[in-house]
Amino acid sequence: MKSIFPILLFAQLSSSSLLVSAETSRFDYRVLATSKTSTMEKELNEAADAGYAFSNVMGGQSAFGGKEVLVVMVKNRSADSQASRYKLLATSKTSTLAKELQEAGDEGFEYRGQTIFESAFGGKEVSIILEQPKGSGKRHITYKVVATSKTSTMQKELQEAGDEGFEFLGVVVGKTLIGGSEVVSILKKYTN
Repeated sequence: MKSIFPILLFAQLSSSSLLVSAETSRFDYRVLATSKTSTMEKELNEAADAGYAFSNVMGGQSAFGGKEVLVVMVKNRSADSQASRYKLLATSKTSTLAKELQEAGDEGFEYRGQTIFESAFGGKEVSIILEQPKGSGKRHITYKVVATSKTSTMQKELQEAGDEGFEFLGVVVGKTLIGGSEVVSILKKYTN
């Protein structure tokens, strides 16, 4: 009968090294907040140049800042970071969003997150953050924007997109300048 002691000892040593590794990781965070979407893209790229990567985005009303887009960037101090380029799209027109998103996809930009940003004129813009790692080969991405005011229509359109090989990325409810509300979903697939 073989002893299981070596196996148990190996398992314990492996789990101990994982704990030590997790305990030694340290993270730096950078919070970006602005009421101008044009400023946010500049700040995203400045943070990326300093080694930070996009983590999450949210738009809304802050206690003191008013209506802002808030982005959290993160840097793992114990890992080498690869700088990225970021692009922020913001529009209240679905057709413009689809056009700009596809142009970014043609350049190899990957979807990272989306939110609603309320503009100074009272419209609510869908804002999307895209990332392109520097030095990476360009992958062509086909994006699809599905926007409708009816959830039953959204179900049908999402299923059709899924049947075509599109992967769901995110959804928000936006309000157009003329006062209508739309559910806006973003999907992608890689193409040659």
